[in-house]
Amino acid sequence: MNGAETPSDVTVVGGGLAGCEAAYQLAQRGLHVRLIEMKPHKRTPAQTSDRMAELVCSNSLRGAALSNAVGLLKEELRRVGSLALRCADETAVPAGGALAVDRERFAEAMTRMIEAHPRIVVERREVTEIPGARPVILATGPLTSDALAASLAAAVGAEHLAYYDAIAPIVSADSIDWSRVWKQSRYGKGVVARGERPAPEEEAAERRDEAEAGDEAYVNCPFDEAQYKAFVRALVESEKVEARAFEEVRYFEGCLPCEVMAARGEQTLAFGPMKPVGLTDPRTGRRPYAVLQLRPEDEAATAYNLVGFQTRMKYAEQLRVFRMVPGLEEAEFLRMGSVHRNTFVNAPVLLGPAMELHALPGVHLAGQISGVEGYVESAAAGFVCAVLLSQRLRGEPLRPPPPTTALGGILTHLGRPQPSYQPSNITWAHIAPLDPAHGKLRKRARYEAMAERALRDLDAWWAEAEGRGVSS
Repeated sequence: MNGAETPSDVTVVGGGLAGCEAAYQLAQRGLHVRLIEMKPHKRTPAQTSDRMAELVCSNSLRGAALSNAVGLLKEELRRVGSLALRCADETAVPAGGALAVDRERFAEAMTRMIEAHPRIVVERREVTEIPGARPVILATGPLTSDALAASLAAAVGAEHLAYYDAIAPIVSADSIDWSRVWKQSRYGKGVVARGERPAPEEEAAERRDEAEAGDEAYVNCPFDEAQYKAFVRALVESEKVEARAFEEVRYFEGCLPCEVMAARGEQTLAFGPMKPVGLTDPRTGRRPYAVLQLRPEDEAATAYNLVGFQTRMKYAEQLRVFRMVPGLEEAEFLRMGSVHRNTFVNAPVLLGPAMELHALPGVHLAGQISGVEGYVESAAAGFVCAVLLSQRLRGEPLRPPPPTTALGGILTHLGRPQPSYQPSNITWAHIAPLDPAHGKLRKRARYEAMAERALRDLDAWWAEAEGRGVSS
């Protein structure tokens, strides 16, 4: 339905995956929605068509197996009636173990469903400032227009809005070779709160005792001189992802890609993120030549971030080069690194439990502007935002999806404080770990058990909190 005369209960700005999903879910719950999309009057440099939910970079929605966190997220979205997953399944093309779609047919299906919905009005115009009509969901994506971004920055503080995304890889804790690394913050500062996850199971009792006493904040991967120089050479010689035509490659000095630092000189990293000062390897009693530090990604320390190692290396190259790091020879990468143009807010500081800005009651954020990464995660953020907003508009207490689910993991990421907040794809580290009663499980079995629990908890949540009030 098109036009601007019908009154709306909610305004949604942005016709990408997050905006379309949010608008559809609100409408399915009996609310009248005004969806404002700036195409065809204006496009971002990445867009080529006038359809909504345009996939601009890839047709892949990534892995489909439930032992994969994004595979679990897709299955959860299917079960709760996601528009994006319905259209994706209808327009799927062969892709082995992944879900890939015909991009044109997918965008056509999404656009058709939105425009035909009797409770959705589509307005085609640019929004240059945060609308005064509330509630409103801003779902304007990673390339939010300069004018709207400026309006948002004025409301929340420019220091809380980023325009470039620098992501370091994340590795699974149980894939680290703990015999080659040790825990210590520089000069003994930065003690982790009690409850940090023990490392390998054979050392669990000893690690638990250390945690009770107060463990250190960083894991240190030590390099000798030869290892360090080989690592730097590999970074410099690695294949990198080329910048897209619409990206102006202008890095911030505070978050340079590691290969850019390496190319500035052989010792640049040793005096930067790999500096060994204040660290002593307990096995040798000496300071290493260089150190790559890992920082816990979640409270349970099931995953670790490679501190300062945001990168534009191709994914295969990241696996090859980062497995040269002592202790990471067999690392499982839960998230690969990347650097690209983006617009996103510091969600843990700015957003409340309903994805609403503290500074602007009634203004909610969904999709990549909130700090999720990826098509599936954007749709999921739109879904969750719409569910929480509809609960509030019905005068009900908020009932978010459980933290044991991948949908709940979206909220976990948005609410998890970080020294420097960065967008992320869904990972197992965003989902509550299994109860220790499950005992020791191999990686695949553990993820399958987490997925089984997630779907069970999702079904119970959906039946109790949401399922009965949604139109078919």
